[in-house]
Amino acid sequence: MIRVLIADDQALLRGSFRALIDLSGDCGTVGEAGTGDEAVRLAGEQRPDVVLMDVRMPGMNGIEATRTICGDPELGSVRVLMLTTFDLDEYVYGALRAGASGFLVKDTPPAELLNGIRVVAGGEALLSPSVTRRLISEFARRPQPERPIPRRLEGITEREREVLMLVGRGLSNTEIAAHLGLSLATVKTHVGRVLAKLEVRDRAQLVIVAYETGLVSVGI
Repeated sequence: MIRVLIADDQALLRGSFRALIDLSGDCGTVGEAGTGDEAVRLAGEQRPDVVLMDVRMPGMNGIEATRTICGDPELGSVRVLMLTTFDLDEYVYGALRAGASGFLVKDTPPAELLNGIRVVAGGEALLSPSVTRRLISEFARRPQPERPIPRRLEGITEREREVLMLVGRGLSNTEIAAHLGLSLATVKTHVGRVLAKLEVRDRAQLVIVAYETGLVSVGI
């Protein structure tokens, strides 16, 4: 059973999400939070598999709550799935940088919401290549200073760096395999090693690393 904590300041939405999740058969709610502070407290108490987190909440907002939860070593198994009003919400970048494993818009069909919870609970990032490319467009509008490749990337091999760069460009594992002439299994292995070496949670964080380190240029 996938244990889910719902964090949203609208009681009606929380109730709707709870009913959907509890009737799914393989997911169940372990609590509801109306503020970011409550979400952090309940995450610590309940240790859910997934926190369904609204971005905009009174007091501590969803991004701050996500940063707190994902930054707590004792909550390393907790994944955060952000809920936004629009798929290019101005806070999406900040949410991913804070440690969120992906995001969904609030009017996502019920089946897709449940699938998103399952994907994130399984340790994957809910960040499709098309969404990644839209995020890249957002990066392009931000001033990017010239930076050398930082020491953080010195531990990865040349092939792993190639894979990271392609992840940052928004390619799926299948597309990366075709681009580099590798098997899908080999690409998955490389992605897994990069995740471990860079000590990041998932693919969403790899995209952030690729851009913030300057490995990928927004001009590409």
